[in-house]
Amino acid sequence: MKISKTTINLCVFLFFALFLVLAPFVLPLFVSPFWLSVTSEILIWSLFAASVNLLFGYVGLLSFGQALYFGVGMYGVAIGVAKLGLGFWPAFGFGIFLSVVMALIAGVFAVRLTWHYFAIITVVFSLIFYFLALSWKTITGGDDGMGFSMPPMLSVGDFEISMTDSMVQYYFILLIVALCFYLQHRLLQSPLGKALIAVRENDTRAALIGLNVYALRLTAFVSAGFLAGVAGALFAFFGRYASASYMFYHVSGEGVVWTLVGGLGTLFGPFFGAALLIILREELSVYWEHYLLLVGVIVILIVIYAPRGIVGLYSDLLDRVCKNDDDQNNKPGSEV
Repeated sequence: MKISKTTINLCVFLFFALFLVLAPFVLPLFVSPFWLSVTSEILIWSLFAASVNLLFGYVGLLSFGQALYFGVGMYGVAIGVAKLGLGFWPAFGFGIFLSVVMALIAGVFAVRLTWHYFAIITVVFSLIFYFLALSWKTITGGDDGMGFSMPPMLSVGDFEISMTDSMVQYYFILLIVALCFYLQHRLLQSPLGKALIAVRENDTRAALIGLNVYALRLTAFVSAGFLAGVAGALFAFFGRYASASYMFYHVSGEGVVWTLVGGLGTLFGPFFGAALLIILREELSVYWEHYLLLVGVIVILIVIYAPRGIVGLYSDLLDRVCKNDDDQNNKPGSEV
């Protein structure tokens, strides 16, 4: 019996979705409860990598400045709670709003450029606000960053739901990240998403058929800033902390690496790339203090031997298996 690629992909998707939903109950049976926290972190960083992927994989713009919007999302939450006295949801919205506004301001200038010029200007924006955050100690805490106490998500009398509960924290992060990936999927399947891909393939031809290349790139840039901002706001609640170090461009570089390893221009590539490298980091760091050397070697090998990333490698293997099944079924005498 022949099984279609669509069916196999659906089964794989359902397997990972079911694992993520049941992770708080399944993981403690096999590993330390610490890994539930790691899984939460993977989800947040995969969303951050998705913001890189949206620009690089679907619009062709390599950004090394996504850490800026991640950091602004973090600081928006921390300042909202610690300085402005906002509750959970207003602080969450405030962090995302600031990220989107920052992305709009930077994007107005950045998307006028392409290739390495675009990458350079995104780094410059990231560095400007990184050093500003370091020097503005009364607001940001400077090198020390700023912590805050977790406000409740919902409080009715004595009943309270808060992210201080690890179960609530995990499922809230999972829900928000899943929603963002779904929104990105809908965006990419829409006419707007097809227009973005047309711009990536050939911006000159896209302009000739009437597409507003500048507006499309700006839309993608702000959308990517939104995803990075949501990730930053989640990470602030995850760690109850905001730091300027997360605005530095090396954080953006990690997002690029996760995207390349997972699969550039694929919806779930950033998730698998972030998951692989974060798990390797946690495991190897136990045995060797220079574990990053091994992680670097693994990344190099993946880029060389699987240039389309983990998702691309999976897709190639699936195509090969299905092709072998077709060849087997098409042999003389194979039909009943």
